[in-house]
Amino acid sequence: MEQATRRIVRFLATDLDGNLAVGSALRRIKGVSHMFSNAVCIATNMDAKKKIGTLNEGELKILESAIKNPQLPSWMLNRKKDIESGKDIHLVGSDLDLRKREDINFMKRIRCYKGVRHEFGLPVRGQRTRSSFRTQKTVGVSKKGAKQAAAPKAAAPAAPKTAAQPKAAAKPTTAAPAAKPAPAKK
Repeated sequence: MEQATRRIVRFLATDLDGNLAVGSALRRIKGVSHMFSNAVCIATNMDAKKKIGTLNEGELKILESAIKNPQLPSWMLNRKKDIESGKDIHLVGSDLDLRKREDINFMKRIRCYKGVRHEFGLPVRGQRTRSSFRTQKTVGVSKKGAKQAAAPKAAAPAAPKTAAQPKAAAKPTTAAPAAKPAPAKK
């Protein structure tokens, strides 16, 4: 008797395709890499090629506990020597996003170099900025063509002159009377 395959499996706050193998389905969870997925499958004696939709609730609980509390070497975890607890932990899903945001805010608060770079929206890891990261955020000199393109159109453009149209006669301009020089003082 063949076991029914669930089409969608809800696992660690993530919807996984039930037709995927366990090894590749675990990699769809944020914070679970290829090596970590394989290590969890080996640690729990789970066949990595078995479809995740065929697993029962007990097997899913075993996988969940192995991911949340891994008994793996510390170099395989994504949070070594946590600032708050001092332990090596592994974070997944929304916990990983939240902790990353907290770390960035901490760096901004203590005004370290990386925090200042995060505040200004600049690259943090030493990349060059001469030609990349051009997001039009900086105020400075802009080219003439860019200014004209950005300026709003005030009126409709006049019809272009053709060779058949006669040129308008030049109007004489009236010059303003010259100012009299001030008399010299004696």
